[in-house]
Amino acid sequence: MYRNRMIAAVLLLLWPCGIHAQTMEETMKKEPVFMQMFPQGDPNPPANAQYFTGRSWLAPLTRNAALHCPIYNVTFEPGCRNNWHSHTGGQILIVTAGRGYYQEQGQPARALAAGDVVEIAPDVVHWHGAAPDSWFSHLAVECNPQTNRNTWLDPVTDEQYAAATAAAAPELSAAAACNAAEWASGEVEALAATDPELAAVFGNFAFDDVRRHSDLDLRTRILVTMASAMAMQTGTVFEAAVRAALANGIEPVVLRETVYHAVPYVGMARAEESLRMLNRLLAEAGVTLPLEPQSVTTPADRAEKGLALQKGIFGEQIDRMYAASPKNQLHLQEFLSANCFGDYQTRPALDVCTRELLTYAILVSLGGCEAQVKGHIVGNVAVGNGKDVLLAVTTQLLPYIGYPRTLNAVACLNEVLPEANR
Repeated sequence: MYRNRMIAAVLLLLWPCGIHAQTMEETMKKEPVFMQMFPQGDPNPPANAQYFTGRSWLAPLTRNAALHCPIYNVTFEPGCRNNWHSHTGGQILIVTAGRGYYQEQGQPARALAAGDVVEIAPDVVHWHGAAPDSWFSHLAVECNPQTNRNTWLDPVTDEQYAAATAAAAPELSAAAACNAAEWASGEVEALAATDPELAAVFGNFAFDDVRRHSDLDLRTRILVTMASAMAMQTGTVFEAAVRAALANGIEPVVLRETVYHAVPYVGMARAEESLRMLNRLLAEAGVTLPLEPQSVTTPADRAEKGLALQKGIFGEQIDRMYAASPKNQLHLQEFLSANCFGDYQTRPALDVCTRELLTYAILVSLGGCEAQVKGHIVGNVAVGNGKDVLLAVTTQLLPYIGYPRTLNAVACLNEVLPEANR
């Protein structure tokens, strides 16, 4: 219920983002295709479409009538819902993508997301459909098909739909609602489902206060948040960042490369979990895996190319590190050159400026890495990311990593790059 009202509040506050909202609407009209793991199918035939408000699509997934288990993938455009209706034999809905709602007559609406299952008892009057601002798809499993019959009733009116999807919204500022809608991850409204007060505080802080003091383009904002979430081992934030990335057209190979880039910094144990989640989300979006390869090194030249890249960023400091390393620890310096830089950072899907920002985001999020943070502040400056950019990244991450790590990062920034007027 809280999540429902959150969505309605976002829609009411979208007027400051009129151009963005208009662009989204025009795109949906021109290209009514919702990326998902099952076929979208064809527009619902008139015999069914008459019982829907808005556009919907239908794809039968089972063919063998002898199994007595018809399954259909049903896709709804934003705001689309079916009429009040019932089934004499019941029905099961399995949500596969997007966000939507299910409501039984006389009961509050239930917010739905991918992975949710709805069991509808025989003869229960209900409706289901998409959220106002999200596409939605579910599998419809017809139970007891030999005797099951649908009874279609009145449409769900605009007033009923608005009430169902606007039950208890936290208050978001116009700017926060606009920025959260542009981010398009659903994280604030998901939090509002159980904790509306916290959703309001977090939403206004992360998408209004922080945005006013963090002048980053949306792509960079998403990628550094995604990298930070891997360091923090926060799967929900990582998933939200990936969904935001896909909603805003960031290429799948860039998302994969962000995960690969994190491996030498967070370790494979953390990165593998994130990679599994990324691959699941890409598959849900209809992306064919594996993605195209990016490696440009061989076992014979990885060390040479990695060392050259290191020196291109850090200069003579790399020679000093090699010279100062005890003999029994020299292999660690060699690993840094061949593995961290040669195996990972030579890959072209991300440029060196972006990679240094991602490294900074990962290190400040890990905590306890102040020596490495300072080193990569120097590296960022060397590739063109000044203190203002690094401070903007730090500010962007504050709502997710908290104040202690944020203030430690700022202390490192001020030590390496002192303010001119203090």
